[in-house]
Amino acid sequence: MNCYEHTVIIRQDTSIKQQQDLIDKIENIIVKNLGKIIKIEKWGFLNLTNAINKNKKGFYVHYKFEGDGKIIKELENAERIDNLLLRYLTVKVKKFDLETNYFDMKDKQNKLTT
Repeated sequence: MNCYEHTVIIRQDTSIKQQQDLIDKIENIIVKNLGKIIKIEKWGFLNLTNAINKNKKGFYVHYKFEGDGKIIKELENAERIDNLLLRYLTVKVKKFDLETNYFDMKDKQNKLTT
């Protein structure tokens, strides 16, 4: 089993229910293809450096999961046709960093003071 990190950016004008439905849809694709989800992080709304399709913000969701290459193909096929997504990216990693929370301000404050 390979380790993957998968990040999606959801359009800023989606409702909370649409966001959750999309998160569940991606999770179901991973599980249906015999993948194992290690962690799902909702990073929230972040500013985009450049506007994408007139969107200046996006809702970021980050998945850490184990599986084979077939899952990536299934994910990208489903995400390519989804109008709620602005961008997606999958990266194969050697091991997961489950310690660091990059978008938690308390965690950043602790690292700056130590």
